[in-house]
Amino acid sequence: QVQPVESGGGLVQAGGSLRLSCAASSTIFSINAMAWYRQAPGKQRELVADITSGGSTNYVDSVKGRFTISRDNAKNTVTLQMNSLKPEDTAVYYCYAGWGIWGQGTQVTVSS
Repeated sequence: QVQPVESGGGLVQAGGSLRLSCAASSTIFSINAMAWYRQAPGKQRELVADITSGGSTNYVDSVKGRFTISRDNAKNTVTLQMNSLKPEDTAVYYCYAGWGIWGQGTQVTVSS
């Protein structure tokens, strides 16, 4: 398995929470930083958050204080906990494992 596998998207009301997970191969996961991107209809794909192999994190300003990225090195998974969701968070969320390797995407829809 090379392509990361995402799970956890869905439909939620504004103010609600969702948790996205991404499972990657152990080879990739042990070396690379991992990231979550999102792409809303008619917009460019944007970086939401990333986390290095050492655990350092980075977030786009619009999600700071609401989203948390974490990684489990024993399970080769990276998780994006999304709280206080807003309609503008609606997008397809992609896991990125570096080296041009993307997951298939998972839809997140936040209703107002």
